[in-house]
Amino acid sequence: MKNKYVFGGFIIVVFLGLLGYLLTQSNIKYEEDFTKVKEETKMVKATGQWVKEKYYEINKKDKTFSFYLADAKGVEMKVLYNGTIPNNFESAVSVVVTGEYRNGYFHAKDILTKCPSKYEEQYEEEKTKTSSI
Repeated sequence: MKNKYVFGGFIIVVFLGLLGYLLTQSNIKYEEDFTKVKEETKMVKATGQWVKEKYYEINKKDKTFSFYLADAKGVEMKVLYNGTIPNNFESAVSVVVTGEYRNGYFHAKDILTKCPSKYEEQYEEEKTKTSSI
C-alpha cells in the first residue's frame, strides 16, 4: 500500500518538473521595435502595420507572398512568407508575423491579421451621433 503512494508521488513530481521545464523554454520573443527584431537571431513575433503604399507581391511560381511592415516608430522591414495571402489581409488593422530576420528580410513562418471589430465601428458611430446632438 505504501509503495503505491510513493510511486504516485514520484509520477506527480516528474510530471510537474517536466511541465515547469517546458513552460520556461519558450524560444519566441515578442518585439514591437523592428530595430531590435533585425538584431535578433532567434525566432521572434513582430507586430506592425502593413505599408499600403508599397502594396504587396504574390509569386505564384515560388508560392511566396511579400509585403512591407512598419512598427510604431515608422521603421520598415520587408516580410517574406512561404504561403498564400491571408483572406483578410487588406482589411487588417495590424499584422503579427512569427519568424526570423535574415538576409535582409523577415522570413515569416506564420502571419496573424487583426481586423477592426464591428463593435468598434458601432461605438464610433454612436459616439459621433451623441456628439452632434
